[in-house]
Amino acid sequence: MTRATTKSLFTADLLLPAVGGAFRKLHPRALIRNPVMFVTACVASLLLVLLVAGSDTLAIGFKLQLVLWLWLAVLFGTFAEALAEGRGKAQAASLRATKAELTARRIRNGGSEQVAASQLRAADVVLVGTGELIPADGEVIEGIASVNEAAITGESAPVIREAGGDRSAVTAGTRVISDEIKVRITVDPGQGFLDRMIALVEGAERQKTPNEIALTILLVGLTIIFLIAVATVPAFATYAGGTIPVAVLAALLITLIPTTIAALLSAIGIAGMDRLVRFNVLAKSGRAVEAAGDIDVLLLDKTGTITIGDRQAAEFRTVSGIGSEELAETALLASLADETPEGRSIVLLARERFGIARNRLPDGAEVIPFTAQTRLSGVRIGDTLIQKGAVDSVLKANPAAAQSAAATELRRITVEIARAGGTPLAVAKDGRLLGAILLKDVVKAGIRERFGALRAMGIRTVMITGDNPLTAAAIAAEAGVDDFLAQATPEDKLALIRTEQQEGRLVAMCGDGTNDAPALAQADVGVAMNTGTQAAREAGNMVDLDSDPTKLIEVVGLGKQLLMTRGALTTFSVANDVAKYFAIIPAMFVTLYPGLGLFNVMGLATPESAILSAIIFNALIIPLLVPLALKGVAYTPMGAGPLLARNLALYGLGGLVAPFAGIKIIDLAVNGLGLA
Repeated sequence: MTRATTKSLFTADLLLPAVGGAFRKLHPRALIRNPVMFVTACVASLLLVLLVAGSDTLAIGFKLQLVLWLWLAVLFGTFAEALAEGRGKAQAASLRATKAELTARRIRNGGSEQVAASQLRAADVVLVGTGELIPADGEVIEGIASVNEAAITGESAPVIREAGGDRSAVTAGTRVISDEIKVRITVDPGQGFLDRMIALVEGAERQKTPNEIALTILLVGLTIIFLIAVATVPAFATYAGGTIPVAVLAALLITLIPTTIAALLSAIGIAGMDRLVRFNVLAKSGRAVEAAGDIDVLLLDKTGTITIGDRQAAEFRTVSGIGSEELAETALLASLADETPEGRSIVLLARERFGIARNRLPDGAEVIPFTAQTRLSGVRIGDTLIQKGAVDSVLKANPAAAQSAAATELRRITVEIARAGGTPLAVAKDGRLLGAILLKDVVKAGIRERFGALRAMGIRTVMITGDNPLTAAAIAAEAGVDDFLAQATPEDKLALIRTEQQEGRLVAMCGDGTNDAPALAQADVGVAMNTGTQAAREAGNMVDLDSDPTKLIEVVGLGKQLLMTRGALTTFSVANDVAKYFAIIPAMFVTLYPGLGLFNVMGLATPESAILSAIIFNALIIPLLVPLALKGVAYTPMGAGPLLARNLALYGLGGLVAPFAGIKIIDLAVNGLGLA
């Protein structure tokens, strides 16, 4: 699995474009999307006008510094957003260059013609051979080929794409490295996977999520309230027999409104999406990322997710009167022509346990291939018929043996194997039941600990499998999942998701097949595998480029990290503002209300230095928090209660302490340098 690469935030190729972007974002049409910073820019513009035309008693140098630091606060906010967007520019440029050079051999009227990929339309059919790039998203309708998807996933190992099944989807920009395939295009120009990825990494189509919109409304509401409050201050000052300059009132407004979180809010959201992209997961919306952070139930397929996926033969179980070596040799004969991992493991087990050296079938042997209808395979050697398959299928194929004592014993062995978490394969020879082979699903190393971490997050895990309930229960217990759904059909998955949602829970699941599409569409977070069908990729609201089903666990962690980062910085910002009030309010009103001097707990030197120190701190705290906003708050799996307590202690208390110390240090510097 490709891990997200970590790149320093402070490199020239990121910082220099971000500086230019910060100034471009000062355009009113761009700035008004962040109402709090727009108000800050308006106040800075007003003070700039008053600096030239004003006639109050404040020193020109003092007012000039206020203007400078207010504009810096706005620039730091636009810089944070530009830096967050800039981290995806290089990747977008690379993808766009790949897209620009794509051409296609379109099949028309029995022949083929060379066209630019931009001329392709949905339902067109193209031929892609060795060394050629796949021109557009589509599905393989003929042939099988090895495809290098490194341009999209970062993985150098090639993957197999073939017609039919759940590995037929191909992506524009990936390269065929062997053989030839015929591909039906499934998207029109501008709507493909590369186009969506380019838009995502550039932030061009990033829509605000419901959580972000709600927080923006709250910030705007607070700004309006404080604007009204500051507008009434002159009347109270006149009543008290004094006046307060407009520049000081402007400084009061900026320290009251939540500028810190407003400046970082957009950057937090962009960075959250960017972290997901760097983890090789493409989210179709920010809503999906946030929903991942609030997930209550996680549905996971057993095979390939919880277990390794290839069942291995672990033991031969005989019925009475049959020797273990006879069963092993018969099972080996039935499996020599079986190229599945299960078949090869049976041959290997028979050789290791009993030293059976046979490595080929006798001449004239007739191989009986496995079919979904019979659920049997085997071999006919002369007059001898050997059968291997599901227990019920073997008994059905040998009705005379189904009523024997051996059949009763075989059923007992089957139950024992299922309770142990294995899968039984019955073996019969000329209608005589010999016993069963225990196929063991190997649970992935460390998966139990990962489910424990999810449980610590308050997430319930549900394993979905087509196995019988006994086998499912045993594997669920070994893996440590909270619940399971056995013998699951697509309808069962959909019904389970709807039931959980009706009870007020958010559900996540992953899938790769067309039969998973309804459940992926219904789930709050549906992660489709990139190797899956086009139907699955369109139904999910995330696509895992590495096609690693276990990555859903990391997606949940990234979603929680996004929510935590926003919550932590909001907590810090609010606490930070409270501390600033202790600096600026006593400084402003102490001449009118001498009793307010008691609140000058920082011992700031003069009213002017107190105001200037609060404004400087207000501006400087934004760039200091940019790395945290972009990298995200470190997430440790734990319950909601302990997590809230930790964040309040760390970011709430930190948000109170930092400004007291910071403003005092700035006040000493301001007075030492004679700036106020």
